[in-house]
Amino acid sequence: QVRLAESGGGSVRAGGSLVVSCSSSIHNLRNYAVGWFRQSPGKEREFVAAINWFGDSASYAEPAKVRFLITRDNTKDTVSLHMDRLQPEDTGEYTCAASWRGGPSGRSTDYYYWGQGTQVIVSS
Repeated sequence: QVRLAESGGGSVRAGGSLVVSCSSSIHNLRNYAVGWFRQSPGKEREFVAAINWFGDSASYAEPAKVRFLITRDNTKDTVSLHMDRLQPEDTGEYTCAASWRGGPSGRSTDYYYWGQGTQVIVSS
């Protein structure tokens, strides 16, 4: 069973930046497309960004297009979400997921393995 783990969450003031990263328990994340999702209290999980197997194609939800950047480092076997100019509405639990599909899908149903999430809190 593949287990994913997130790191890098924390608290930041509005306008600040954070980087959350995803890794695999068996160090094979490079074999998967990886997506980031987030969920705020009382809200449903929503797609944030995804990157394909090779790291040459990515997709973003509208709120993330101009402020977030997803990258992968296959040498380190990690996928990171770089978040800039964070706003309070970005607050939530950020979870990474791995998909057997090669493309950067924004659909949660395309992902099989999920991490447990890391908390991101943005204050005004």
